[in-house]
Amino acid sequence: MTIVTLKKGEGRSLKSGGMWIFDNEIDSTAGKFQNGDIVIVHDFDGYPLGKGFISQNSKIRVRMLTRRKDQQIDREFFRMRIRDAWEYRKRTVDTSSCRIIFGEADFLPGFIADKFSDILVVQSLAFGAERQKELLVELLKEELDRDGIKIRGVYERSDAKVRINEGMERVKGFLGEAFDTDVEIIENGVKYLVDVKDGQKTGFFLDQKYNRLAVQRLCKDMDVLDCFTHTGSFALNAGIAGAKSVLGLDASELAVCQAEKNAKLNGLEDTVRFLCGDVFELLPEFEKEGRKFDVVILDPPAFAKSRNSIKNAVKGYREINLRAMKLVKPGGYLATCSCSHFMDYELFTKTIYQAAQNVRRRLRQVEYRTQAPDHPILWSADESYYLKFYIFQVCEEK
Repeated sequence: MTIVTLKKGEGRSLKSGGMWIFDNEIDSTAGKFQNGDIVIVHDFDGYPLGKGFISQNSKIRVRMLTRRKDQQIDREFFRMRIRDAWEYRKRTVDTSSCRIIFGEADFLPGFIADKFSDILVVQSLAFGAERQKELLVELLKEELDRDGIKIRGVYERSDAKVRINEGMERVKGFLGEAFDTDVEIIENGVKYLVDVKDGQKTGFFLDQKYNRLAVQRLCKDMDVLDCFTHTGSFALNAGIAGAKSVLGLDASELAVCQAEKNAKLNGLEDTVRFLCGDVFELLPEFEKEGRKFDVVILDPPAFAKSRNSIKNAVKGYREINLRAMKLVKPGGYLATCSCSHFMDYELFTKTIYQAAQNVRRRLRQVEYRTQAPDHPILWSADESYYLKFYIFQVCEEK
């Protein structure tokens, strides 16, 4: 087996619990290999650090699978990883629809698997995961079958741009027999049609499941504004909770069309309405019109998709939050979040504070949350911690 040896003084992230080894940390690679092969990793002095997938095309040269030097990486190894991941979900989340495998945080680097009712949607984002994809899907179906869950179909959404960095093509399509790709699910008592073929990412943002539930508690008899509503998830949670009125905003006509279908599916079309438009343009217009809301929800896309974009992302988050605060009635509520890993907790918190100062608002924190437990945060694997979610009461200066 190929041996990858680190430079002296490198591998600090790995040794503290991280899952990645970058190309500039490697001193030598001894032995022949193909992308996606399993290699042994040694420290500079020959001390074994574990095994992982190698990819010559990526700056992330090795993605670790195990720290045990004698661990056999075979069918039973992958079955153990999948079983551990599924048992964890059964203990921590509603599994009717959930993320079953979250890549590195489940010690299966580069592989994602979401369950929407009886449909699986999978992504392979690295060469090692691509090589094992068929086996992992087979084992997933076997493991769910043990609990009496019959998977009706599997759809692959390996169309993320990150595959290009690995030297792989972006692909999507059925793995097995075709099926209707509009899949109905129920979450927090709300029904959704999930478009697993053309929806964003794998079709639906499961990571906000319990944040949506937290917002439900605020919305009874309230006028609610949901910005960047996508397919209407926060808006519908407000509606199902008994909101007086809900307006959802999104720039995507496809998303708004899907949101309207979801509202009708829940019998909320008279209460929950949607408008297609740029949120950054609409909020200043609402302010000029003197419109006010009891609850404003901000669930924007990731403004910071790389370290180089953080400066502009801060401006975007500050602008959208101060605009939202101006639209909240005195004593009303703001739910705001960032799904960017690069916009860390400290920077996001500072940015919201600056926005509040700029518009002379006092923020009383109701709660701080992260992603749902089916997207676990693996300590020392910083990339697994990406979602920051605040709920505030917005008070005028007193």
